[in-house]
Amino acid sequence: MNDKASLPELPDRLSSNPRSKFYNEDCFEHEIGIKLNGKERTNVEEYCVSEGWIKIPSPKALDRRGQPMLITLKGTVEAFYS
Repeated sequence: MNDKASLPELPDRLSSNPRSKFYNEDCFEHEIGIKLNGKERTNVEEYCVSEGWIKIPSPKALDRRGQPMLITLKGTVEAFYS
């Protein structure tokens, strides 16, 4: 059932926020893994492979809408299906 050939290709940039223009629901039907500098991250909200960054939620800071502020981490980004 977990046939890698039938999975949609992961985009260069993807966001888990449905309000973002980089949100793609088809990709989230399957488990996605993200590695930053060889270390797997589990709390990634958005990534860009070509620009080499990921965004993770801040543990405490909130924006004016009550959503967690995003922190940008830079490095080598790898996206894959788990």
